[in-house]
Amino acid sequence: MNRLDSIFKAKTVAVIGASNKKGSVGHALIKNLVGSGYDGIVYPVNPKRTSILGVKCYQSIKDITEKIDLAIIATPAATVPKIVEECGKAGVGGLVIISAGFKEVGEDELCSNILATAKRYDMPIIGPNCLGFIRPSTQLNASFAKKMALPGKIAFISQSGALGTAILDWSIDQNVGFSHFVSIGSMLDIGFHDLIDYFGQDPETNSILIYMESLSDARKFLSAARAFARSKPIIVLKVGRSSEGAKAAMSHTGSLAGNDAVYNAAFERAGIIRVNTIGELFDSAQTLAMQKRPLGNKLAIVTNAGGPGVIATDYLISKGGKLAELSKETIAELNKVMPAAWSHGNPVDVLGDADPERYEKAIQICMNDKGIDGILVILTPQEMTDSKAVAKSLVDVNKHDTKTLLASWMGEEDVQEGRNILKNGNVPVYRIPENAIRSFMNMYNYSKNLKLLYETPATIPHAFTPKTEANRALIDRVVKEKRYVMTEIEAKEFLSNYDIPVTKSGVAKSPKEAMDISSKIGFPVAMKIMSPDILHKTDVGGVKLNIISKEEAKKAYSDILASAKKYSQKADIEGVFIEQMISKKYELIIGSKKDPIFGPAIVFGMGGVAVEIFKDTNVGLPPLNMNLSMLLIEETKIFKLLKGYRGMPGVDIESIQFLLYKFAYLLSDFPEIQDVDINPFAVDEHGGIVLDAKVILDKSVIGKKLKPYSHMVILPYPKEYVTDFTMKNGKNAIIRPIKPEDEPMEAEMFSKFSEQTERFRFFTLIKDVTHELLMRYTQIDYDREIALIAEVEEKGKKKMAGVVRLIADPYNDTGEFAIVVADPWQNLGIGNKFTDYILDIAKQRGIKGVYADFLKDNYLMKNMFSKRGFTITLDDNLYHAELRLQ
Repeated sequence: MNRLDSIFKAKTVAVIGASNKKGSVGHALIKNLVGSGYDGIVYPVNPKRTSILGVKCYQSIKDITEKIDLAIIATPAATVPKIVEECGKAGVGGLVIISAGFKEVGEDELCSNILATAKRYDMPIIGPNCLGFIRPSTQLNASFAKKMALPGKIAFISQSGALGTAILDWSIDQNVGFSHFVSIGSMLDIGFHDLIDYFGQDPETNSILIYMESLSDARKFLSAARAFARSKPIIVLKVGRSSEGAKAAMSHTGSLAGNDAVYNAAFERAGIIRVNTIGELFDSAQTLAMQKRPLGNKLAIVTNAGGPGVIATDYLISKGGKLAELSKETIAELNKVMPAAWSHGNPVDVLGDADPERYEKAIQICMNDKGIDGILVILTPQEMTDSKAVAKSLVDVNKHDTKTLLASWMGEEDVQEGRNILKNGNVPVYRIPENAIRSFMNMYNYSKNLKLLYETPATIPHAFTPKTEANRALIDRVVKEKRYVMTEIEAKEFLSNYDIPVTKSGVAKSPKEAMDISSKIGFPVAMKIMSPDILHKTDVGGVKLNIISKEEAKKAYSDILASAKKYSQKADIEGVFIEQMISKKYELIIGSKKDPIFGPAIVFGMGGVAVEIFKDTNVGLPPLNMNLSMLLIEETKIFKLLKGYRGMPGVDIESIQFLLYKFAYLLSDFPEIQDVDINPFAVDEHGGIVLDAKVILDKSVIGKKLKPYSHMVILPYPKEYVTDFTMKNGKNAIIRPIKPEDEPMEAEMFSKFSEQTERFRFFTLIKDVTHELLMRYTQIDYDREIALIAEVEEKGKKKMAGVVRLIADPYNDTGEFAIVVADPWQNLGIGNKFTDYILDIAKQRGIKGVYADFLKDNYLMKNMFSKRGFTITLDDNLYHAELRLQ
């Protein structure tokens, strides 16, 4: 049983603060529960009343003899801590705290007391400062909303209660239904990640929609999203994009808002769809529920009016889509069935007098074109247009074809019946084509983001050997001097230790040294002030370029020092940094800033002095591999120049990819980094080099012992768990964590299972080993789940001999153990190795206990658990084994 079942599947509900006073929250709550069709038992609690709405009222939760699953609290904030304590003592399963006046007004001590009490009694809390929740399928309306939500398959989570009531009203008018409708409030306890975990496993839910103002535990949120985004779309309307909007969100929820570009990067890596409006939120959910996702972003537009086709085209291009280029075969087929005056291209203008047959033929021909990923059909009501008949023809096409099909029936009364036919026939229909385009692009972006989940950068780098200890010593040296800003020469050494190419350089502390060092490096050279107190050297006249002689070097040294002292008499000047001048075609910026919510974020784009004017940058999150590095590069405007443009040679893009790969490892290995700024990184077809660099350390973590990668929100592929194992037959197996690309090997392993092996692992026989099943087993979130495979080699081919899996609950308290070894490799010691190794990993991760269920006739499993001290109990035909680790 999930701990949130006591809330969402409550059979007994106490309303503390229930009231007979109309217009009060307490009255609305009890009215929504009593006589609403909810078949549970409701207990009003109010010390000043004997009955409410004709139902016996209790003085206190202590007076109710039956066990209460859910208590809803709607009393003044100051009274809540005592009530929560009473609920805990009474054995209440879970709480919804409606009351306001906590975190959002700075009452942190009240919050701490309530949370500590709830944790002590293991009572999950939704709220405070929330509307409550609705579960339409059981008529459970545990909110003070005026209306009951319609039943459906969407789980909606809102951080704003007031917005929730508006959406509820709109949803009834639009006939949008919900599996759950939750106002989450200040998220004192239960957060977005808990609800994603819960609804991700809920058979009543097929998509999760979130209205988000702020996020407090990004790692848990992304971990939950990555676990379920593949099977259930998670669509987020995140507000506070502007700095003004972020401030408004902060004051409303009492939480910090993060950088908007970093939110985008995080959502992409988690397979989340981000939308901009409420309408788009629900449009995207309904479209994904009705249609298969497009494989690409190439759209064909079939229309009976030229203007809307042009509008749709412009909007498609502005959103990053492509107008599909019709093949010669498609144009030839259309020529056979279209009037001579048709558009002879995309958009396919079937003309104003188009009948249903002409529409259907045009759509069918486009469906057969392999260069088309989706089709938007636009209809404008004209004298000869039969919108109902055209809608029916679209529904018929939709039944037999697999490409994404969307419709825009423009107008109102004349096309309403056609719209209804399309909705009922699972063809998403929109009033204007722009909304259809938005939904199409959201579907495409969802598919694109899901591909990112396949990318599993490792904890240990491949193809270069970083000097981690040298960098550790460098940080210690800087900190020992009570500095948190590295000098440029230190910053370049820091980067060079991770195989990031930097210029030849030296530090001069006198005019003579300036002459000697610049001569040794070779002219021309650049000279820069070296001071931890001066970060932006150009602004203070602290940079001199193209120095071509010793005399110029001597003069530049004196000029730089004079300018720096004029800027700040107190600045700690350590000398003048001299480096070789390098001339390359393009200047890039590669940097990182530690976001307060998502940790280190990587910035890539056009560099140089005008970086803040052009703002051609893209943001990503570590860890990166070569593919993720390429995606970071591709989504900038300068990429067109970098790959070669109008006869100019392209640069060495692979070297930039590799640089980002190495840079991401640097950020992963050193939580002490606050900011890194490589600007410019000069690059051409022969490679790239760092011309200038800044590194700032994070004071807040210096001297603290941190768990590896705890500063990151996405855990890398745990390469440290890879180990060799010699089987009893003398052959070698590699024990390693599973990867998404292992799916074919796992499918082959399934084919090696005997019926007994399959039954022992899954308790039943699996009829079809589907891609979805294999995807669930191979694409895992390493933060909450670890699956180790035994990889063996036979006749030069790698094979999977077995898998052991440990799935931790969202709170890391317990982990479920599962194991299978394919028949050809049984009795070779793999099972024992698997079990001991994964129990060690569980201890390392701080998991308190491990449990497993297995069949009564699985004697090997019983023997294996007994030897390791598991407590084993029998229930009917199933054994349950438990082992406490902590």
